[in-house]
Amino acid sequence: MRGRSERACLGRVAIEMNAHKGEFSDGKTIASLFAKEGTDITPQKDKGVCKVVRRQGEEGERPMIGDRVFVHYTGKLLSGKKFDSSIDRKELFSFNLGKGQVIKAWDIGVMSMKKGEICTLLCKPEYAYGSTGNPPKIPPNSSLLFEVELLDFCGEELTEDGGIVRRIKAKGEGYTNPNDGATVHVHLEGSCGGRTFESRDVRFTVGESEDVGVPLGVDRAMEKMQKGECCLLYLKPKYAFGAEGKLKYDIGPNADVVYEVTLKDFAKAKESWEMDLREKLEQSPLVKQKGTQYFKVGRYHQAVIQYQRIVSWLEMECGVSEGQQQAIQELLLVAHLNLALCHLRLREYSHVVENCNKVIDMDADNEKALYRRGEAHLQRNEFSLALKDFRQVLQVNPSNRAAHSQITLCQRKMREHHEQDKKIYANMFQRFAEHDAKVAKLKRRRDSSTSSELSSKRKHRRSQDCS
Repeated sequence: MRGRSERACLGRVAIEMNAHKGEFSDGKTIASLFAKEGTDITPQKDKGVCKVVRRQGEEGERPMIGDRVFVHYTGKLLSGKKFDSSIDRKELFSFNLGKGQVIKAWDIGVMSMKKGEICTLLCKPEYAYGSTGNPPKIPPNSSLLFEVELLDFCGEELTEDGGIVRRIKAKGEGYTNPNDGATVHVHLEGSCGGRTFESRDVRFTVGESEDVGVPLGVDRAMEKMQKGECCLLYLKPKYAFGAEGKLKYDIGPNADVVYEVTLKDFAKAKESWEMDLREKLEQSPLVKQKGTQYFKVGRYHQAVIQYQRIVSWLEMECGVSEGQQQAIQELLLVAHLNLALCHLRLREYSHVVENCNKVIDMDADNEKALYRRGEAHLQRNEFSLALKDFRQVLQVNPSNRAAHSQITLCQRKMREHHEQDKKIYANMFQRFAEHDAKVAKLKRRRDSSTSSELSSKRKHRRSQDCS
């Protein structure tokens, strides 16, 4: 599914879809052009990718590693034979820059461009398809020419809701990332509205950044970063300082912020498979306590992270003894109940139902799970399902006053919706009746008009006969 920033890029790109009209010159002209005007843009300066700008782009920044870029291109052999063109297909091409999704020359070339720029790239085989080529269109050891237009680019969305967008300024090293529970050492520079409000080195545990005043968005990005990486994180309020703002930094409610983050070092936490059952059972109550601390101060996202750790540790475990099995089930039951409560506060009702279902699978008469699932159904206007859950709560505990109140509320809501449906259908049928009456009236007029015309013609014929 495309995120909001990518959809915005595509919208802007659509305006320019048919604007790209460039063509290559013949081989001699190309050689002459690159000899006079070509710029070696390879980091090694080995002339593996040479570039000639044919149209300057807009003033502003260039795309960064990981950005989603949208281009039009035409590819040719040095003989002038065209082997591919997005323009001929009438379909723009997009990819994530610097991720190895395209030939090396493209990652280097497009990263050097600005929005709206058109350039020609001369690419040696080692930066294109190498000694194997790409049969049948591209022979082995072929140098290639590409004319490329950069239509637009946007950052990489790290969350489904587009609340955290990353743009990588400097790529990290290696292939490992901090995991949940890892200890990280980072340098942060935070800004809001163009004003820098903090610059510091800080250490924290992934999943617990709130303890040192680091926003949730920075915490969640850690698991995507590599050692030495420097990136920009664009955070929506949900992942920054929320509706409360941050008085310490003079940041008001619901403000977007930007953090430049450098991951200086990290030490990974043990993965679930590296922990034995005894260690998991010892750590889970501590993690639960941490989640409860977050919940009590309204940090529901951070609480979810803690409770989810317990689930990830124990959901596939089987105790070797009856005592261990009971301890696993009790911890999982509490974790899922607490997750359901967090998701209720966050208005993420499908997750509430999911976690309550897992509790009910373990304990069919769990009063809290039935009640919370009923609340989620009620918030989703699933009144019959909510009513069923609240009635089941009363079967478990007839003195549950809250369930009695919710049943009354469900019944009232059902009546209100029934009345609304009646009004909607009544208005709809009224419109149908009015439409039918209008059609009938027009038909009568046409019939009357036709009858009058026939009568007039008969009279005319009779008058002609009499004469």
